[in-house]
Amino acid sequence: MSVAGAPEPFLPLGMSFAPTPKSPISEVTFAFLDTETTGLSPAGGARVCEVAVVTSRGGARLELYQTLLNPGCPIDPGAQRVHGITDAMVAKSPRFPEVVPKLKEILETSVMVCHNAPFDVGFMTAEFSLAGHALPAMPILDTLPLARKHFRFPSNSLGNIARTMGVQPEGWHRAGNDVEMLRQVFDKMLAQLAPKGLKTLGDLLKLAGHK
Repeated sequence: MSVAGAPEPFLPLGMSFAPTPKSPISEVTFAFLDTETTGLSPAGGARVCEVAVVTSRGGARLELYQTLLNPGCPIDPGAQRVHGITDAMVAKSPRFPEVVPKLKEILETSVMVCHNAPFDVGFMTAEFSLAGHALPAMPILDTLPLARKHFRFPSNSLGNIARTMGVQPEGWHRAGNDVEMLRQVFDKMLAQLAPKGLKTLGDLLKLAGHK
């Protein structure tokens, strides 16, 4: 399901093009992605039970897509205690292959932004593969190493970073709330990093430790 409720208006997507390292940051579409899962690792058989992506360009929100997913397996009790998603909640939700076209549409011309990207990217890669597709080839930016390299937070969890930067973490550990929190944290990070000569996507990727 798409979720239209938002703390600020959405802007139309308009034309969007695949970014390159030379793309000005103001012209890049960022896709902030978060997953909630049935367990800790796709290698152990865990699956995605919720995914959310919010896009922005030039600091303006574009689109939010969020849906529960029927993972086809029970949700581990430990995972349920974290995100509160139960087997009953996802029983009538779509399976991942049904949402692949929409996710590809969003991600193919974007830079994916995650906090602790290996977790979300690992699950997304596994789910796309199980659905007979490849995860779209796109730059991936991880705000966790960005926080570690250029900031001094008491803890680098997304919730703590948000509170420290004045972003109130509401409904934490549900995908839609987490991507909105991540988007606001990212904008504040960009503002603080701007004096370091941050102009292009390539500049930003280098600051985050990407080669």
